[in-house]
Amino acid sequence: MAQIRLVIADDESIIRMNLKETLVSLGYIVVGEAGDGVSVINLARELRPNLVLMDIKMPKLDGIQAAKVLTQEKIAPVLLLTAYSDRELVERAKEAGVVNYVVKPFRDAELLPAIEIALARYQEFLEMDGQISDLKETLETRKLVERAKGILMDTQGLKESEAFRRIQTLSMNTRKSMKEIAQAILLTHEISEI
Repeated sequence: MAQIRLVIADDESIIRMNLKETLVSLGYIVVGEAGDGVSVINLARELRPNLVLMDIKMPKLDGIQAAKVLTQEKIAPVLLLTAYSDRELVERAKEAGVVNYVVKPFRDAELLPAIEIALARYQEFLEMDGQISDLKETLETRKLVERAKGILMDTQGLKESEAFRRIQTLSMNTRKSMKEIAQAILLTHEISEI
């Protein structure tokens, strides 16, 4: 097992100590501990752990609010370890992007699969997020190229295929992306109309 770095957060130091002992015995590295929601966010930002395990009920900022920040900033996935299992908290946890939820008291044997599943789900999330970013970039490039083709067709009397080929050739000759070439064509056209 690769060394997985964890941050734990609970407002009770005895629970943190017991949890740390359990996690270390399972082969994980606990790189940081916090007693409140604000501290766990700051600690996770600094240490960039693979996973944050935390309680819901904590001072300053509860675990769900902290989880939302950690998820939005893509710092680390969050596994909630809590004595609370009412529907409203579970819904809030889902909306905050929590990747797993374990109800106390739990057996040590329940932690390993919960952690591994949380890590796997977060990795899937990151991969999907990357794919979405790639698709957005492709779509943006396509829109720019279409606009640039339109300008070349209007200003130089080219057919669509010729305009596309001109952009493609410029891209290859200048070692710039088609997006950069399209942006240059659009900018040149805007300047010429001033």
